Amino acid sequence: MLATVQAFHDKHRFRESGGEDLVYRVALMAEELGEVSACVTKGKSAEALAEEVADLFILVLGTAISARFDLRQAFWDKMRKLESRQGRMVNGRVRVSEFRD
Repeated sequence: MLATVQAFHDKHRFRESGGEDLVYRVALMAEELGEVSACVTKGKSAEALAEEVADLFILVLGTAISARFDLRQAFWDKMRKLESRQGRMVNGRVRVSEFRD
């Protein structure tokens, strides 16, 4: 997946044309997250939700490329942290976080 997104960036010359600007990418991810939210809150189909989540995922992959960090390593590092944490019930839902009491 990363290689495919990298090829897309290369094809459209994102690095040379501002498409890898991190502030711009954050704005795009916020926009896509809003579309994911609209799918959920408006009861849209699973297919519509899948498309919007895929859009967001592609942007996340591209942001790792743009920021030049290893997303695979970042994922595993974060999972190790999360797996060491205890879950809590917060407002009737489970939450796994770094709680600061």
